[in-house]
Amino acid sequence: MLSTPGGHPPDHWSPTAAGTAEALPDVAPRLRDLRRGRGLTLEAAAKRAGLSPAHLSRLETGNRQPSLPMLLGLARIYGTTVAELLGESAPEREPIIRAGLGEPAPADGWTYHRAGVPGRAMQALRLVVPYGSQGDLVRVHPGEEWLHVLHGRLRLGLGDAVHELNPGDSAHFDSLTPHRIAAVTPDGAELLFVHTLLQSPDVHPHI
Repeated sequence: MLSTPGGHPPDHWSPTAAGTAEALPDVAPRLRDLRRGRGLTLEAAAKRAGLSPAHLSRLETGNRQPSLPMLLGLARIYGTTVAELLGESAPEREPIIRAGLGEPAPADGWTYHRAGVPGRAMQALRLVVPYGSQGDLVRVHPGEEWLHVLHGRLRLGLGDAVHELNPGDSAHFDSLTPHRIAAVTPDGAELLFVHTLLQSPDVHPHI
């Protein structure tokens, strides 16, 4: 499905400058706190980041300075931004999304209604899915997805299994599982949808 916005470095950064210890503030405590806050062990976080546990431990204790690619990778794993890793204050976000705020965005027959605020680790949308199949389109990407059918019937393919969901039914699965979504009812289906880049320890679908 959709991917959440990733963190981007400030405009005045350059990869060369970001690779030097002098160019980066002390991010070690924030790296450690974010990992613990996400419930990840040192070994699990290091594996997802493509680092050794010893290397990540040195980053968290301040004995090594992370490069920009490392910061980007860790920000995605922890569902945050590089700016937060660097301790920059995020702008205040309005927590309430009023009905009718913003125009719906159509794309490839789907209609996306905003149900959350941008820049969060979790993306929330209200979707209108058209009738019919997606052809050969199968989605596979890091993260988790949760959906809840409001109206119509939905066909959800997860790996080799196909599930039909009625109004009131929900699904929660890891999006590394190949998945496909289509409406069964001729007038389409409407659903609530939440996606996050954070991956659960279980890579099997939860239905």
